[in-house]
Amino acid sequence: MTNKQKAFEKTAGTIIGQLEKRGMEGYFYADSKSCVDAVLSMMEAGSSVAWGGSESIKECGLMNAIKSGNYELIDRSTAKTPEESREIFGKSILSDYFLMSTNAITLNGELINIDGNSNRVACLAHGPRHVIIIVGMNKIVTDVACGIERVRNFAAPPNAVRLGTKTPCGVTGTCSDCFSPDCMCCQILVTRFSRHPGRIKVFFIAEELGY
Repeated sequence: MTNKQKAFEKTAGTIIGQLEKRGMEGYFYADSKSCVDAVLSMMEAGSSVAWGGSESIKECGLMNAIKSGNYELIDRSTAKTPEESREIFGKSILSDYFLMSTNAITLNGELINIDGNSNRVACLAHGPRHVIIIVGMNKIVTDVACGIERVRNFAAPPNAVRLGTKTPCGVTGTCSDCFSPDCMCCQILVTRFSRHPGRIKVFFIAEELGY
């Protein structure tokens, strides 16, 4: 490993220790391929799999691997009507695996996520049997306040541009605490503990992934 990867391994190790105290599991990988291989080894063939909007799971190669694997995919993008979308969300809640990233994670092992439609934070909080979270080194912050600041001013603006949402942050590049109909910051969830040991698994990769 490079010196940069070793430094990140040390930081990730500290966070993994904190995750264990919080009822969650953590793993570290030097690159995306080894992480994806590890995730796939944990997922049984035929399992139902859903996911939240995440560039990280695409960039690391996990999404392509899932789509070409032997799984029952629950893909919300296939919905053509609000009724179909609601039905697919219902299936997502009962899925075996839910894949996502986290907007930020603190050195103390707290997950910070901000959502618009809130399907992602809903599935993180409750429902799917397992939650797989892919985390790049750019998502690590010192505390919850820094995590919220990171999401609002460094993650949400470029995401607004990517998704074409009509929010002030997509124009100015900074959060204005808006009430836009397209608001991306409707729900703020801090996951500090899991009462279901091992349900939430965090996979750290020594790369920069997502926003």
